[in-house]
Amino acid sequence: MITTTCIGFFDLFIFLGIFQGLLLSWFFIKNGEKNKKANLYQGLLLLFLSLGIFEELLNNTGYIVFVLPISDFSESLNFTFGPLFYLYVCSTLDPGKKRRIWPHFLLAIFWLLYMTFYFIQPDELKYNSYVQTKHPDWEYLPVNNLFSDDPLGIRHYCNEIMALQFVSYLAASIIILGRTFRSWKQPLFTTNNEPLIVLRNTTFHFIIIVAVFLGTKLTFGMQSDLGGYWIASYISFMIFATSCRILNRSDFFNQPRSFLDFPSAKYRKSSLSEELKTEILAKIETEMNVNRYFTNNLASLSDLARRTGSTSHYISQVINEKLEQNFFEMLAYHRVEEAKRIFQSDSENKLTVEEVAEQVGYNSKSAFNNAFKKLTGQTPSEFRNQRQDHP
Repeated sequence: MITTTCIGFFDLFIFLGIFQGLLLSWFFIKNGEKNKKANLYQGLLLLFLSLGIFEELLNNTGYIVFVLPISDFSESLNFTFGPLFYLYVCSTLDPGKKRRIWPHFLLAIFWLLYMTFYFIQPDELKYNSYVQTKHPDWEYLPVNNLFSDDPLGIRHYCNEIMALQFVSYLAASIIILGRTFRSWKQPLFTTNNEPLIVLRNTTFHFIIIVAVFLGTKLTFGMQSDLGGYWIASYISFMIFATSCRILNRSDFFNQPRSFLDFPSAKYRKSSLSEELKTEILAKIETEMNVNRYFTNNLASLSDLARRTGSTSHYISQVINEKLEQNFFEMLAYHRVEEAKRIFQSDSENKLTVEEVAEQVGYNSKSAFNNAFKKLTGQTPSEFRNQRQDHP
């Protein structure tokens, strides 16, 4: 068994990208609760991508021969990339909608179970698989396996199946995003809507990854692993770019900080005085009650901070401490209260539920229904019918 290893500059670059990706994925997943499911899907996508390029790094440097029992451990993860990207797009555009998640991952689960036939094979077979893809001129080891590692013969078509799934989910995501741009009447390349800009750019980079994958497979053969190394380098670069963007948008450097200071509880060291909190709260209430900011279907914490001349961190702190809500809960409260007022004044039911949802700032009926029922215990239709029964 040949144990030659080689580490180059790009291998080190990818290794650092993997480490950074794993760290970032934890923060995305940690912030994926409630109305932030998009962060959860991003975090899982980043986690699985990092694990995938880690295996690619092991194969490219030759270190896989020292850990042959985990050879191809990330193969089933390849079938999660498309679904996670699709769910990320959908959850960003309509965070309140309930979705059936597990059907999207049936293929990944099946593939993981099917890989058991390979995982329990002797190390000699796994070494030969490594040699076949990375060093076809090397000598193969004799191996005696009691049964096939691919009894259905489908692993030979793994790349084709993965490519078909990639393209299908990417196409579905592009269609949904395109419909959103049209329904929100936003230009594709000159929109100033931050969520749409993020989704547009993310989709563009995902298209590049899929294009590199398909291009290398079509050029060098579907069994070639050449594209994997290029994709690993590209993903590592994007991870570093994301880290820089997060640091640049952080308010960490706006306050007295030290890298030797251990993290404390949320807001404990905030420099906001009670007087300043009251002032910021007044501005928030003006935006909500006077300017009716909640009716803006593009409302965001960063935009509200800009309108009040504050920072997102301060706005979030004041809403949490003074109103005992988060930003999304505050929006939902004002929107539902406005919807109740509209229903009560619309005695002849001239407005549909969809029209009321749009008037109070929701982009979808399902998100409106979920928020309304959560706060009132009734759906909008039930609330309207009850009002008619008890005028």
